[in-house]
Amino acid sequence: MTLPKLHVAVLMGGWSNERPVSLMSGEGVAKALEERGHRVTRIDMGRDVAARLAETAPDVVFNALHGTPGEDGTVQGMMDLMGLTYTHSGMVTSVIAIDKELTKQALVPHGIPMPGGRIVETAEIYQRDPLERPYVLKPVNEGSSVGVAIITDEGNYGNPISPDAKGPWQEFDRLLAEPFIRGRELTTAVLGDRALMVTELRPKSGFYDFDAKYTEGMTEHICPADLPEEITRACLDIALRAHRLLGCKGCSRTDFRWDDERGLAGLFVLETNTQPGMTPLSLVPEQAKKLGISYGELVEIIIADALAEKGKAA
Repeated sequence: MTLPKLHVAVLMGGWSNERPVSLMSGEGVAKALEERGHRVTRIDMGRDVAARLAETAPDVVFNALHGTPGEDGTVQGMMDLMGLTYTHSGMVTSVIAIDKELTKQALVPHGIPMPGGRIVETAEIYQRDPLERPYVLKPVNEGSSVGVAIITDEGNYGNPISPDAKGPWQEFDRLLAEPFIRGRELTTAVLGDRALMVTELRPKSGFYDFDAKYTEGMTEHICPADLPEEITRACLDIALRAHRLLGCKGCSRTDFRWDDERGLAGLFVLETNTQPGMTPLSLVPEQAKKLGISYGELVEIIIADALAEKGKAA
């Protein structure tokens, strides 16, 4: 694949909890594009982002933002109104995929296995447990395992949970409560219309939280994962189906928990990330590299997909 030389605005940073990751992703993308001969304008998103993009007038925007408002449809809607071509998923897909409850409503009726659970008001968990322990509490609209808490009988959050204990209840008025699924952490990337492979993530301690994801040495990546063939096939199939059902573009990454004592019945989707990280520790570039796709080629493939989508809409 050969792209013409383009002027690419790399949109990164912002003000979400995932700002540091976005800056790393964006800088990696920008350097890769410059090495391949493209003209790059780096934009650290502030409140003047629309004016900056209008002034830059790029051929395409590489959206390297993570979290809100860069991944939740807000920036996508703005760029749609401005008539800009941009990478990754569009507004509607982004609105749905960042909301874990909306994602379930979109995927579960089509046979995608996801944990049960319900939305709870934060005040409720100070009175009683919303589910039988162990269970997981997480923000409804955050990624990268931001604010995830596993509630067990042996944990130090209290029973009921204490308002003074550090956890997502101190930051969010509403939380998603889900049953805790024991077992293994798996993830599958989709690039264009192809599921790449399955990676198993083994944190050195605790679980695969924000720090484990982005601190070198804290998590072992087994890529490709050593799994029964039927589990590998299921992850690839489910990730591609989720990508298509949600209407994802460019690339996505679907995260799973697998209870290996239950076989195929123990495989559950946790979420589909529409703008996966592009840092040195990120999973999509790692899977692509295993398949012979360099980081620079990966970036260009994502851009080519965005340009192709524009052509379809023209």
